Amino acid sequence: MQIPFESSSRASLGVEWELQLVDRETRELTAGAVEILEEIRPEGAEEHPKAKHELLQSTIEIITGICSTVSEAKADLAGTLAEVSAAAERRGLGLMCAGTHPFTDWQSQLISPKERYLELVERMQWLARRLQIFGVHVHVGVRSPDKAIPIVNALCQYIPHFLALSSSSPFWVGCDTGLASSRTKVFEQMPTAGLPYQLSGWDEFEAYMETLISTNSIESVREVWWDVRPHPGFGTVELRICDGLPTLDEIGAVAALSQCLVEQFDTQLDRGYTLPTPAGWVLRENKWRAARYGLDADIVVDDKGTVRPVRQAILDLVEDLTPTAKRLDCEAELRDVEWVLAVGASYQRQRAVALQSGGDLRPVVDSLLGEMRDGLPASGPAGTPTGPVPGPADCSGGHAA
Repeated sequence: MQIPFESSSRASLGVEWELQLVDRETRELTAGAVEILEEIRPEGAEEHPKAKHELLQSTIEIITGICSTVSEAKADLAGTLAEVSAAAERRGLGLMCAGTHPFTDWQSQLISPKERYLELVERMQWLARRLQIFGVHVHVGVRSPDKAIPIVNALCQYIPHFLALSSSSPFWVGCDTGLASSRTKVFEQMPTAGLPYQLSGWDEFEAYMETLISTNSIESVREVWWDVRPHPGFGTVELRICDGLPTLDEIGAVAALSQCLVEQFDTQLDRGYTLPTPAGWVLRENKWRAARYGLDADIVVDDKGTVRPVRQAILDLVEDLTPTAKRLDCEAELRDVEWVLAVGASYQRQRAVALQSGGDLRPVVDSLLGEMRDGLPASGPAGTPTGPVPGPADCSGGHAA
């Protein structure tokens, strides 16, 4: 089976941002995507070019066009966000983003009336219905399928960096899970989600996809939801590991990291280097550590079992990528990684609000709505403990709203 790879301009950029629709009175996830997308759809068009349905009717995904710089991608998202926000406001809905909603029960949600999603639910049943989760996906263009698989393999060693920085799902249906990213564990239950297989090249990727399709495991390559994957139709490498991010500032930070890493690997391939293929056990262990402990994780950095704090590994990575960021005109956005480290990742900020409110999670929703509106705060609880918040939001207490 041949899978055409639509080569992209080197280091071109695209971002997908999954937004939650929230009732401003109850703070619950609330259906409204069908009506909002119909309202903002350009006259004569079948759909909005940059705002799309997702699995749930309480979700709208906004996407960029093909961008050259991170600042261009942020501006592109901001324009669509303003359109969606205005239409949501007219319906008493607000917009926010995090890996999960703090307390809405997934069983209350309506599936989007699109054939693709209805077929997914029919096939996956409970696993698909539970996907009340939200993420950010970053596409970076590469010119050749021969480069795509080596770059995917090499990017996997940075999965804990991206996950720790973006973790924003400590709560699940009113319960503090004790994790920084519960979204990660929910999504991993899908049969084609999670860590990618370490493939040797494009030929092996094509053979694997042919097996999945011929055995009716999937219908198309789009249904392989790896944490990092090649996207043949866009000619990109797509990083899908990040939890939903509440602010454009954080979007810019992870987009800059993504673009710089892919560009660095692309350059190394041009110079004849062989990119690293990390050991599978290291990848699994590091992903778990980042999902559990977030920015307080100690990650394994070699096959010998050497560990170091992921926070320091992220800072070192920013320094290593700074020359590349200067060439790509995203140095300011790359430095925003340090801003996130200083104020705390979203899971830390959410837990701090819940702690201040005695475990009531409605103020957590209010804080996420505020961050979507105002951006990343100037200060925050960077040292908030990683364990569960005591009180009504603890797992033993059930729904905390």
